[in-house]
Amino acid sequence: MTQLTCDLLVIGAGSGGLSVAAGASQMGAKVILLEGHKMGGDCLNYGCVPSKALIAAAKMAHATSISEQYGITYGQPEIDYSAAMDHVRSVIQSIEPHDSVERFEGLGVQVIQEFGKFIDARTVQAGEFEITARRIVIATGSSAFVPPIDGINDVPYLTNETLFENRELPQHLIILGGGPIGVEMAQAHARFGARVTVIQSPSILPRDDHEMTHRLRTVLQDEGITFHENEMAQSVQATKGGITVGLASGATVEGSHILIATGRVPNIDTLQLEKAGITYDRAGIPVSAGLRTSNRRVYAIGDVVKDGPKFTHAAGYHAGVVVRNALLGLPARARHEHIPYVTFTDPELAQVGLTEVEAKKIYGTSVEVARFDIGETDRARAERLPQGEIKMMVRKGRAVGVSILGPQAGEMINFWAFILTHNIKLSKISAYVSPYPTLHEANKRVVGAYFAPKLFNSSLIKWGVGMVQRLLP
Repeated sequence: MTQLTCDLLVIGAGSGGLSVAAGASQMGAKVILLEGHKMGGDCLNYGCVPSKALIAAAKMAHATSISEQYGITYGQPEIDYSAAMDHVRSVIQSIEPHDSVERFEGLGVQVIQEFGKFIDARTVQAGEFEITARRIVIATGSSAFVPPIDGINDVPYLTNETLFENRELPQHLIILGGGPIGVEMAQAHARFGARVTVIQSPSILPRDDHEMTHRLRTVLQDEGITFHENEMAQSVQATKGGITVGLASGATVEGSHILIATGRVPNIDTLQLEKAGITYDRAGIPVSAGLRTSNRRVYAIGDVVKDGPKFTHAAGYHAGVVVRNALLGLPARARHEHIPYVTFTDPELAQVGLTEVEAKKIYGTSVEVARFDIGETDRARAERLPQGEIKMMVRKGRAVGVSILGPQAGEMINFWAFILTHNIKLSKISAYVSPYPTLHEANKRVVGAYFAPKLFNSSLIKWGVGMVQRLLP
């Protein structure tokens, strides 16, 4: 057994782990990085990157069906699903060098391509190596949760880890789970020409604003997607025609393929956390505000954090907190209320801070809601973009949450993530000028919608204006 020592040991080379390793090494720390599977983790290989690449291909297929409104007519598109998956693979390959072993070794990181497991509070075994570190970061991510449905292990089901290896367009794709992954893949496959059925309990996208998800559901239904909400799959069995899912209501759904998108579980089973004195349960690893585990030398970031946000960008944010804590000794603390998230359907659905229901539950009647129809921007009219809405929840002159449904909602939410991060007053935004014509005008105009009743319906304001007019020469 080879003995190694380092300042910082990072277990897992996904988004968060790579960010910690790169930052720490470039700041002068001796860093060892462990990865027993693929560099880049879930996001690059099975999640964000391939799913968005497939969505882009499906959007191109869908464009032909709406081109007539622009005065352009195409023939019926020919869908080559296998070629679309080649596009997905080429996108992954274009990013792989950025996350490669060679790049990180060039940054001074020692990369060991083995899985790690704790053997005591400061030591991790990885293959033939025993590594003792001053500080350790667990960044092992998560995997698809496969629910204990009767017969599920007897059928060839897909998860996000196997979906992008499939080369045959499903005739009828059954998706168990109506979260972001399920809904995104539902629309993409429907646009490729597959029949799609989504089974979800209680309803799709339950974390998001209910009004927004209702409008999005209507769009998806218009594109041919069938939803069984408030339903649970009780059994799955292979049939001559493919796969049959039995629902709790007694109904059945027959399809050719089944995709499991019912949530995520943290990758912690093989870490032997108990040998390091690290508290954990099935939901993940509890951490302090500084992302420390119950072992003060060990941090956890990203999807393995219990009750933490399960997003690539959240893992990257955690990485910055850990670098400040573990390397610089600064009292950095993680907060999550300002972290946005997006469902990349068409239209997109984006959220930062509290939804309307959440805001009113916490703050009651002190919450005001302002709205603006994105379709009223001239840019949306010029491009005949799908209509949408921006909804802003306000308390004491500051936004506490923003929900956006519409084209480029994922881009527009960046503005509000900045506003909530720095707790900026809405009055400050009134001086902000957005270029014309852009969709981002809606961000300014929803603030105008908030202030308009206070300005134009105020008798005091009107009295003041009248007095000024009489006094001016």
